[in-house]
Amino acid sequence: MRCEVVTAARTAKVTDGDGDGDGREGTGEGATGEEATGEAATGAMGVLPLPRPLLRSALALYLDLHAHPELSGHEHRTADHLAARLAGHGLAVTRAVGGGHGLVGVLRNGPGPTVLLRTELDALPVTEATGLPYASTTPGVMHACGHDLHIAALTGAVALLAAHRDSWRGTLLVVGQPAEETLSGARPMLEDGRLYERFGTPDAVLAQHAAPLPAGTVAHAPGGAPLMAGSIAADVTLHGRGGHAATPHLTVDPVLMAAATVLGLQSVAAHATATAEQAVLTVGSVRAGERGNITPDTAELSLTARAFTDSALDRLLAAATRVVRAQAAAAGAARDPELTVTARSPALLPDPALTAAVRRAHEGALGAARVLDAAPSTATEDFPHFAAGGAPTAYWLLGTTGVRQWRAARAGGAPVDPNHAPGFAPDVRTALPAGITALAAAARHVLGAGPADGGEAES
Repeated sequence: MRCEVVTAARTAKVTDGDGDGDGREGTGEGATGEEATGEAATGAMGVLPLPRPLLRSALALYLDLHAHPELSGHEHRTADHLAARLAGHGLAVTRAVGGGHGLVGVLRNGPGPTVLLRTELDALPVTEATGLPYASTTPGVMHACGHDLHIAALTGAVALLAAHRDSWRGTLLVVGQPAEETLSGARPMLEDGRLYERFGTPDAVLAQHAAPLPAGTVAHAPGGAPLMAGSIAADVTLHGRGGHAATPHLTVDPVLMAAATVLGLQSVAAHATATAEQAVLTVGSVRAGERGNITPDTAELSLTARAFTDSALDRLLAAATRVVRAQAAAAGAARDPELTVTARSPALLPDPALTAAVRRAHEGALGAARVLDAAPSTATEDFPHFAAGGAPTAYWLLGTTGVRQWRAARAGGAPVDPNHAPGFAPDVRTALPAGITALAAAARHVLGAGPADGGEAES
């Protein structure tokens, strides 16, 4: 996600998970195999618990990826590891789909539906502060949004499906998408990489995302409701006139211009949209100058606007543009400011019929008490682009918060560290088996029945 899921553990009304861990306990040194994943992980094929070797393998991948995060557009090592895992399970892997590090794995298993499972590859420019023994070894970079968990869960689900090919028929597509955090990875794979033209339009596109909900649970948007907002990301350059800090009257200070612009932008959402539209505009980055005794020539801002309709996003962008231009004019800017839209993504509206079917599959695999309702979030995703050509999509949230941390937060203690926070630490021993099961159960529901389920064998 480009922004954190903002569910507050101390106010959310959901059932606590049954596990007893959290992200800081039970997932460090020696936390492999049985200790890390518990005894009661239910298999998505409906016949056996998740095999311990499968769980150990998925956990080992998670720990490795978490320790070696890569930023958007630089996910070469991550893509290599995912490609190797997919090839090891019999999938034909194609690299550089759409350029960059996008990859597609294909497992054909006779005639039947096509289901696409998507995971993201990239990490964030965040300095990790979890204190975990497997914390990031890359300075200033962290898997603070759970993409490492997504990848590990996906490879576990693929392993499960590949091992039970006699129980289903159809085609499994796996997409490893780069640059989700910059909202710039999905469209190149679909458009430049001609994803659906080359590999077939799927009958269902499935994905999940880590969220600060009880580990072991999943959460779906109620039928027809949005799960995440659409967004616009933009960069702004303000042009002043540099000089000596001792002679401000000879300069046009872009730092002051930037400060006034940030303050002016804070009222945009309130005045450009109705309260019920749940819009938000945030300036997340301000960059200007090198030293305190030098007035720089320029200042730069990066902002995001979020709303649940395209019309609201358009109004936010128009209002932000007016504020930027007005502040520059008021300051006597040397030249007009530049506002460049760097990414745009529509609201995430999962297909109601597919979501209802996947929810039933999750209730069967995880138990109804572990399948929750998700309120709309102003977090954003570029996953909606995978609905191109009318492909139905289902997307759910995967709980990551250990039960002790969850209960403490609800009792008035420290709030749960959300996605994008330096302390974000999923309870992997509970969340990972649930993520594997959720993906595999959803995929298996879409795929056709195989001979072991009473279907006809391929001729």
